[in-house]
Amino acid sequence: MWIADNWKDYEVLDTGDGEKLERWGKYLLVRPDPQVIWKSEHKNPGWKKKNGHYHRSAKGGGEWEFFDLPEEWKISYRDLTFRLKPFSFKHTGLFPEQAVNWDWFSSIIKEESKKNPERQLKVLNLFAYTGGATLAAAKAGAAVTHVDASKGMVMWAKENAVESGLGDAPIRWLVDDCQKFVEREIRRGNKYDGIIMDPPSYGRGPKGEIWKIEDNVYPFIELASQLLNKDSAFFLINSYTTGLQPAVLTYMLSKVLIPKFGGKVEANEIGLPVTETGLILPCGASGRWSK
Repeated sequence: MWIADNWKDYEVLDTGDGEKLERWGKYLLVRPDPQVIWKSEHKNPGWKKKNGHYHRSAKGGGEWEFFDLPEEWKISYRDLTFRLKPFSFKHTGLFPEQAVNWDWFSSIIKEESKKNPERQLKVLNLFAYTGGATLAAAKAGAAVTHVDASKGMVMWAKENAVESGLGDAPIRWLVDDCQKFVEREIRRGNKYDGIIMDPPSYGRGPKGEIWKIEDNVYPFIELASQLLNKDSAFFLINSYTTGLQPAVLTYMLSKVLIPKFGGKVEANEIGLPVTETGLILPCGASGRWSK
């Protein structure tokens, strides 16, 4: 398992009974987690000192209950800064487990820059959300194209860039349907040195098109692979869908990318350490291709 264990401002304190107790900076949140099917004795004092608790409804969705939590606050990872706020469906605007992938592709970008200082890698981030991967790639020295269908998420990502000292970094911010954008980039003949994608399990396009990851992800990987340069550096895909296990990600990336570009593929679960137990909380899986 690839473990995001370099955080200082974030921590999973404990888990149990369908929930996780997390520290985001100086604030404690309790949020539901479908992977947490075990019991907890709730020994950690944070369970009783929480600043926010997301209660899931039996009818679907849920709502926040707050205890002295600001509307917005900030945390940092290495030299990146992120604005956080609790919003619909339990999220805060950041997936901390992805830091293990930020470190991975950042090291590749930096290594490529050492080999050829005159080459600035072009990275495409699809389904880019609030920009964690975008900022990590830009901080490592890449020129990034950030694409998300939500205008609000792109605005949030821009604000994170300013907070991280990347307001003037070479980042293209685009509000667009990812599939349509990729199709247009192929027609334009544009190429990239690295691709990051974090597709949703389920979603709807601007005209009601249905995205279901099990049906759509493999054709989309095939499509996006057409944007890679012959000397591209990496390709990353994330999945929170339990059906897409690491072996499935390995198979898809190997089938599409190895015949075209060589290189190697690896995939694994990603996770976060739990302070109370010393165990690892699973948080989905990632597939990586690198040259």
